[in-house]
Amino acid sequence: MKKLTAISLLMSTMICGNALAKETLGLVVSTLNNPFFVSLKQGAQREADKLGYDLMVVDSQNNPARELANIQDLTVRGTKLLLINPTDSDAVGNGIKIANQAKIPVITLDRVATKGEVVSHIASDNVKGGKMAGDFIAHKLGEGAKVIQLQGIAGTSASRERGKGFAEAAQAHHFTLLARQPADFDRTKGLNVMQNLLQAHSNVQAVFAENDEMALGALRALQTAGRKDVLVVGFDGTTDGIAAVKRGKMAATVAQLPEQIGVTGVENADKILKGQTIPKIIPVDLTLVTPQ
Repeated sequence: MKKLTAISLLMSTMICGNALAKETLGLVVSTLNNPFFVSLKQGAQREADKLGYDLMVVDSQNNPARELANIQDLTVRGTKLLLINPTDSDAVGNGIKIANQAKIPVITLDRVATKGEVVSHIASDNVKGGKMAGDFIAHKLGEGAKVIQLQGIAGTSASRERGKGFAEAAQAHHFTLLARQPADFDRTKGLNVMQNLLQAHSNVQAVFAENDEMALGALRALQTAGRKDVLVVGFDGTTDGIAAVKRGKMAATVAQLPEQIGVTGVENADKILKGQTIPKIIPVDLTLVTPQ
């Protein structure tokens, strides 16, 4: 009788333990070497903790091959849903197809995927943000401003869309685009590219960088050259970017809400796993941050 009671208690404990076991979500981040995506991860983690999920976070280090390996790994580790911030909008499709075959739902964050089945995409309106940046430059400098554009990683939807919006504003305001060159969303590359471009285009009046990291690199190059007369506009609204604006160093940044993107991703993952239908595209607000 005692043995039976002990076995019953053990089985009861196992059943309760299984009932209380947390389901696992996977978050595949393009790089955690960028404050924007660190904030996105923090928002996702906070919401996962709140809703009672285990969140497995993996860093693709801006490498599509590593991203694919990360997705493959998560599909065999009991992950119920994948939140993916792609390194490259085309390359990520191979990983998403693996998740599709494993019947694991996928939500993309900040950058779209051009291949594979995605339940929903959560991001800011990058085209609108690029146009906001161009309109701001025109407001400060007038029509026909001479501008350098620092682009992000080729192949990312964020770079394409921000560039598209900025091109619309540049055409509308008759900007002279002195140069358009990638700096891969990286602060050090932004510094190096800007140093080179500044030698060739000393008549530059403004710089639009497709993220704050490149903008801060460009700002350093301009400061080193003693150029305080050049307007620098970034994109993302990172802590460092906003701080530079508030100090009057950067003219403005188009601020996304990366933590909110992460929070919204997990909120909607929860809805999917509960059988609810969510929109195919879920926008997150943008705002223009200026010193005033």
